[in-house]
Amino acid sequence: MTSGNFLSAGALLAASLLGFIASSRAQPAHQVEPNSVGMAFVRVPAGTFAMGSTAHDADAAANEKPSHRVTMSRPFDLGQHEVTQAQWEAVMGSKPYVLSRSNPYYDLPGMAARITRPNHPATVSWNDAQDFVERLNLKEGGVRYRLPTEAEWEFAARAGTTTSYSFGNDAGELGRYAWHGESFATGGTHPVGQKLSNPWGLHDVHGNVWEWVQDRYDPRGYASSPVIDPQGPADGTERVVRGGSWHSTGDGWRSASRRAYAPDYRGISIGLRVVREVD
Repeated sequence: MTSGNFLSAGALLAASLLGFIASSRAQPAHQVEPNSVGMAFVRVPAGTFAMGSTAHDADAAANEKPSHRVTMSRPFDLGQHEVTQAQWEAVMGSKPYVLSRSNPYYDLPGMAARITRPNHPATVSWNDAQDFVERLNLKEGGVRYRLPTEAEWEFAARAGTTTSYSFGNDAGELGRYAWHGESFATGGTHPVGQKLSNPWGLHDVHGNVWEWVQDRYDPRGYASSPVIDPQGPADGTERVVRGGSWHSTGDGWRSASRRAYAPDYRGISIGLRVVREVD
């Protein structure tokens, strides 16, 4: 993997202290100004956290290990919700479901009606997401939008916690925070922001739809991840999704869970949440 900017010892210490404060007190990120298409954001502070899962976590997959300390050296704004279909249409000028799907589930009886609604998340490919952020940057006049890195996503999703989920270790509580475990026969996406948020005010980091991140997928897990602002591996054909989804097989609801898909894969349960960079 490659890293972002390197910090001086003093700056790294300051960032680490910020991370310790955020982790120990779990203070919420504060909400900031929405953009021109009504996307709400929260300001995520710089800080340090334990990324991934420990060797002793029986529920963790090999690609979540090893757990290691990562420093996010700069604050960033992250979408409070997954990008909705209405927001997608406002930026792209067309509905996301005019695009062909990569699996047959969209054609199941009633599925299209259950998921093609303005306040539901847009489900798109990684390539589509790149087109979206490019047009959003043009629309917003130079403001820098992009997908979050894997490290940014997990740091924000954990929101100062070290447990399996942002609300603790009890999977029995998942229904209060996530749309999850539904069947393909009757289930589907849901309006964003209906479930409880994580401690920093972010909704649907568990469930509803998987979320694309910028990074390529490294099947070795975090074995070669740098300490400061990791950007993902330089090589690889697949991209990473995070957070799990509404259906029973989209079971990556734990904060450290990760999965890989081809960047042109466009199903019915992978969407996006965007970063707005802070000057």
